[in-house]
Amino acid sequence: MPLASITRKMRERATCSICLNLMTQPMSINCGHSYCYSCLWGYYTRQRQSRIHQIFSCPLCGVQIIFQDVRANKDLENLIEVIKEMDGEILCEQHGEQLQLFCEDEGLLICWRCEREPQHTGHAIALVEDVHQAYQEKLQKAVTSLSQLQEEYMNQEAFVTSQITKWKEKIEIQRQKIKSDFQNLQIFLDMEEKSYLWRLEKEEEQMLSMLNSKQAHVKQKSDELQDHILELEEKCQSSAQKLLQNVKDILNWSWAVKLEVPQPFSLEIHTACNVSELYFDVRKILRRHQVSVTLDPSTAHPGLILSEDRRQVTIGCGQKNLDVSKERFSAFPCVLGCPGFTSGRHYFEVDVGEGTSWDLGVCVQNVQRDIGMKQKPEFGFWTIRLCKERGYLALTSPPTLLSVTKKPLVVGVFLVYEAGIISFYDMTTSSHIFTFPKASFSDTLRPYFQVYQHSPLFLPPPDE
Repeated sequence: MPLASITRKMRERATCSICLNLMTQPMSINCGHSYCYSCLWGYYTRQRQSRIHQIFSCPLCGVQIIFQDVRANKDLENLIEVIKEMDGEILCEQHGEQLQLFCEDEGLLICWRCEREPQHTGHAIALVEDVHQAYQEKLQKAVTSLSQLQEEYMNQEAFVTSQITKWKEKIEIQRQKIKSDFQNLQIFLDMEEKSYLWRLEKEEEQMLSMLNSKQAHVKQKSDELQDHILELEEKCQSSAQKLLQNVKDILNWSWAVKLEVPQPFSLEIHTACNVSELYFDVRKILRRHQVSVTLDPSTAHPGLILSEDRRQVTIGCGQKNLDVSKERFSAFPCVLGCPGFTSGRHYFEVDVGEGTSWDLGVCVQNVQRDIGMKQKPEFGFWTIRLCKERGYLALTSPPTLLSVTKKPLVVGVFLVYEAGIISFYDMTTSSHIFTFPKASFSDTLRPYFQVYQHSPLFLPPPDE
């Protein structure tokens, strides 16, 4: 008789007729019938007519029973445990027998009757117990391999996430740079600023769309592998029959899984604001406000030498018999320019040439000029500096290091008095250098220059 039929009959005998399930704590009564303890107790409490009488009738045959005579059926309880174990086994669908054999050629679980079928003639047949360990090890190796692949996908996901962060940071830096450049040229470049920012936003959206899509793809692959790994780990812990069921197909699929190498994305920004392309128009506008600046001898430090036309200044041996004046700088080799500015827009250029050190800008007319002089905005100075040690600086509080990629030969200074704006331009590369934070002017402002050894300054006439 097939094992499936035997198992079915055993289940019928071990099934409680009250709850229709396999008995739990089976109890037998004198008539020979058995029931679950909880089912029998519930039936008894409903049947008894008083607390004194403990007599009830069997649910199946109606025989009168005293509840005290009910006894536990340990043999039936043990049989039920065997039935439960047999339920966990996979039986041959064709013959209803236990699948105790494994066909190596076809990778299938078979029973003893299947082995005698023509389709398995000449095949390598082994007992499940003999091949279980080997295939369990293979499955474990597959788990290890897939875990490594999943880890690679997790690393890819982390890398793409870092790329997104770096891309956003670079976009933000570039956005701020573009805003800064156009803010200083807002009067005549408002439309260009909006255009460049729009292009940058579109470039950001396109790149983020590709990166997010790649991130989602990598995460999907990682999640799929995780689910498969969990299934394999569960399979490794299951019975031998369940472990070997379809094991070859699973292993073939597992070994076939390969890591998809993502196509690298370049995080180079293509949208860049090249202010130099707009230089000629800007220069025309700036030069509409250009003034002719000359040097004021009455303010020059004694160690400075001015040219006859008062457009060039160098540091030298000094001049003798100079009058003593409060207007003259005494502590540092400085000189002011003429004229002074009390309103309006004014632009002038300074030829710094190949000098290695210089200060230039504007200052309040009555700034301190002795040893206590402090070259900061709160003391009336708005200047930039080139020094050998630190390079280009805006003399803010504290000083601001300037990003100047190419050494300027001519520096332009633009003053908008009422707006409180002082800006500097590299007229060699046609780019903006720096704009001081908005100030409030009420006194006369003068061009300001500080001269260093071997670094003369020249003020070209407006027509040049």
